[in-house]
Amino acid sequence: MAGAEARQAIRDRALALGFDAVGFARAELAPAARERLGAFLAAGHHGSMGWMEARADQRAHPKALWPEAVSVISLGLNYGPDRDPMESLAWRDRGTISVYARNRDYHDLVKGRLKQLGGWIAGRFKGSELKVFVDTAPVMEKPLAQRAGLGWQGKHTNLVSRQFGSWLFLGEVFTTLDLTPEEPERDHCGSCDACLRACPTEAFPAPYQLDARRCISYLTIEHHGPIPVELRARMGNRIYGCDDCLAVCPWNKFAKAHEEPAFAPRDALIAPVLAELAALDDAAFRALFSASPIKRIGRDRFVRNVLVAIGNSGDPALRDTARSLCDDADGTVAECARWACERLA
Repeated sequence: MAGAEARQAIRDRALALGFDAVGFARAELAPAARERLGAFLAAGHHGSMGWMEARADQRAHPKALWPEAVSVISLGLNYGPDRDPMESLAWRDRGTISVYARNRDYHDLVKGRLKQLGGWIAGRFKGSELKVFVDTAPVMEKPLAQRAGLGWQGKHTNLVSRQFGSWLFLGEVFTTLDLTPEEPERDHCGSCDACLRACPTEAFPAPYQLDARRCISYLTIEHHGPIPVELRARMGNRIYGCDDCLAVCPWNKFAKAHEEPAFAPRDALIAPVLAELAALDDAAFRALFSASPIKRIGRDRFVRNVLVAIGNSGDPALRDTARSLCDDADGTVAECARWACERLA
């Protein structure tokens, strides 16, 4: 089967499996993407995410990750919200959780579908080999998605799609098949800088540059230990991730709400009560966030985030909640509880 014919067959199968966007690219990155990665690491903008630097060569060169790879099939799954993801920011006794984490861990769903697609490809194209990835290997999925025509990396460094706005989960199939590549998507940001202006912590030193050390998603998820005091007040009630730069993108006017039941937000996670979250012990935390991506960060880091939100609430009634954790077994939790008490005094 010719490259173009094989590509169409794979696209049809991927869409039938529930993927919303499919594109094809060579197993290589544009020089500009590699340069951007090098500059990001050289500036220390990756913070404590040492794994990014340790496997930088594999990240910058897909063939260094798997030398046999010829083509990359880039796939997107729409998770567009059916409500304003920023509405709960005004509810100071509640927490705001990023849209992607309000139900099941998307890694499991996307990887399951990638494996189904991979099994079909292996059966259809005898002798071909493949590997599937979803955010857990050193793959620069956003630049690859841009080369595959799914969207472009906006000024906030996230992928933007003309059809789905900011709301695409990404996954990849690396394959030995020689598939006709798409035309890369060009940048459509123009003069807009809404995403840069929306960032509460000023995490963008310039367009197309992110300093993760100031990013609320990094601070609430990847960062261990105390959150820098000078950034806490800017975090508001964001307790896991941040959607601000995504949510304000004008291209979202073309986005559609997802139709995937696994992405429907659980009532308990749309705007959870801060006082109830602060009272979680390890067992209760694990039970509440079973099958959720939030479970990965553990009770201590999560309660630390909740205490920052309590300190920012301006609600004196929450001071007793913070006080109850001032002698917590985890030193970071205890320190953040004392900070919250001082804020609410």
